[in-house]
Amino acid sequence: MEFNRELLFFFSALGAFNGLVLSLYFLFYVKPKQISTKFLGAFLLMLSIRIGKSVFFHFNPELSFHYLQLGLTACFFIGPFLYLYVKSVIQPESNVKTIWKYHIFILLIVALVVGYMYPFKTHIKLWRPYIIKTIYIQWFVYLLASLYMLAPRLQTLFDRSQKVTRLDTWLFSLIIGNLILLSSYYFTSFINYISGALTFSFLLYLLILFLLFGKNRNVILFQKKNKYGDKKMDNDEALRLLEQLNKVMTQEELYKNPNLKSSDVAKKLQISTHQFSQLLNDNLGKSFPIFINEYRIKEAKKIVLSNDQLTLEAIGYECGFNSKSTFYATFKKIVGTTPSKFKEQF
Repeated sequence: MEFNRELLFFFSALGAFNGLVLSLYFLFYVKPKQISTKFLGAFLLMLSIRIGKSVFFHFNPELSFHYLQLGLTACFFIGPFLYLYVKSVIQPESNVKTIWKYHIFILLIVALVVGYMYPFKTHIKLWRPYIIKTIYIQWFVYLLASLYMLAPRLQTLFDRSQKVTRLDTWLFSLIIGNLILLSSYYFTSFINYISGALTFSFLLYLLILFLLFGKNRNVILFQKKNKYGDKKMDNDEALRLLEQLNKVMTQEELYKNPNLKSSDVAKKLQISTHQFSQLLNDNLGKSFPIFINEYRIKEAKKIVLSNDQLTLEAIGYECGFNSKSTFYATFKKIVGTTPSKFKEQF
C-alpha cells in the first residue's frame, strides 16, 4: 500500500472499529440499562458491520462472498433499529418493549430465507442491483417513518416561542446523518463504497463529540422515569392539576409571555415537563403550542371586541405572539377567520 492508501484505510477502518466498540458499550455495559440504549447499540452494531464490509472490500476486492453478504444483511437492519430507537426515546410509554421482538424476528426470517435461497456468491446479478437497492429503499422507508414520529417536534425549529431541546437536536442529527450516509451509498458505484465509510467516520466522531461535550448528555441517552410509570395519570390527580393549571393561566396570564416554555408552566404546577405534556395529551388531547395559543386567541378576541385604540398587530403582541404573521395564521386556524374579518362581523 502507498502511504495515502494506508492513511485512507486507517481513517475509514477506525470509524468502523470505534462504532463497533461503542455499540458493544451500549449493548452490554452502559448503566442504567434501558431498552432505548439497547436499540442504539444494535443500530451502531449494524452500521459498523456494514461499514467494515465496505472498508475491507475497497482494499481487498477478493474478499469472501460470505463476508460481503453479512455486511449487506446487517444493512437490512440499520433502518429498523434506528426506528425502534427513536420510538423508544420519544414514546417511552408505547408498546415498543413488546413488539420489537416480533418486528425484528420477521425481518430476520426474511433475511435468512433470501440469503439461503439466493446466496450472494452464486446470484451476484440478482443482488446487484436488485436486492441491494431493495435494502437501501427499505432503509429509506424506515428513515421516513422515524422522521414522521419526529414531525410534531419539527415545529420547535420554526416556532421562536419554543426552545429546541438537546434531545431533539440529537435525534434530528441521527436522521440527517443517516440520510447523508444512505445517499453516499446509493448514489455511488460499488467500487467507491469507501466514501460511505469515510462519511460514517466523520459523522460518528461528530456524534461522539456531541455526547461527550454536550450539556445534559444524560437526557439524550437516558429517559427519566416519571412517577406514573407507563400508566395514565390518576383522574383525581389530573382534575386537580387541570384546575390549578386554569387558575395559573387566567390569574397570572402566563400566555402573554412570547417566550413561554412548557417547562415554565410545569414548574408552576410543581411537576416535571414530561408529566405536564402527559397531562395535556391524555386529558385535553392537545400539544403545548395549541394549548397556549388557544388562551392567546381567547384574549385577543376579547381585546378586539372591547378596544378600538389598539391595532390588530398590537393586539397580537399584547397576547403573547411574537409576530404579526403568526398571530394572523393562528387566529384563522382557531377561529376560522382573520382578525380583521372577525372585527368587522361584530
